[in-house]
Amino acid sequence: MTTERRPDPDELLARVKEAETRQGRGKLKIFFGAAAGVGKTYAMLEAAREQRAQGVDVVVGWVESHGRVETEALLDGLEILPRRPVEYRGTTLAEFDLDAALARRPALILVDELAHTNAPGSRHAKRWQDALELLDAGIDVYTAMNVQHVDSLNDVVAKITGVVVRETVPDSIFEHTDEVELIDLPPDDLLHRLREGKIYIPDQAREAIQNFFRKGNLIALRELALRVTAQHVDAEMRHYMRDHAI
Repeated sequence: MTTERRPDPDELLARVKEAETRQGRGKLKIFFGAAAGVGKTYAMLEAAREQRAQGVDVVVGWVESHGRVETEALLDGLEILPRRPVEYRGTTLAEFDLDAALARRPALILVDELAHTNAPGSRHAKRWQDALELLDAGIDVYTAMNVQHVDSLNDVVAKITGVVVRETVPDSIFEHTDEVELIDLPPDDLLHRLREGKIYIPDQAREAIQNFFRKGNLIALRELALRVTAQHVDAEMRHYMRDHAI
């Protein structure tokens, strides 16, 4: 004889509150990878173009092409939000224009470089906080992220690569994430792209291969990226099983 599990009242209340919070909130999708050059921004732009082809109102809020021809080609034809000029110490900086994005209010906006520190005087200190405000306003957000920008992995990545990443995104961002898509590329293929000049200019590429992009580093970073993605999928599965009393 099996005994039916009765849901805990506090657990039920927590579910209701969570559902109410998420109702009307935008969805966040992270295109996640082990390192620069695996194709995260390319995949994000392809997905955005597919959404636009289906009639979704799509705007590019901030995307860095890093001079990659394939990436720049995918930006062609998409509406790009003008960058906000900020005067700082005699220099004009370009920043993501959060207020313009909220006023434009697309169904989907692309906002890359979430670890970026905003210029002094901005409403939020970090760009990931801009993304959260967009989500609160009911706007879906696409972004791309490397494993080294996850705050809790910063020390691990530094030990693996010898490179300390100064700008990171808190792990709590994954609590607001609806989907993590792993953009995976085997280390040998990534190194081939690097040597072909598809990631950095030749001088930068040679230095990268000798340092951050050593094959052993890439194998370890790839493992970390797989682990983070698996943890997110596992958490989503637990939520699904909980919500359906499985």
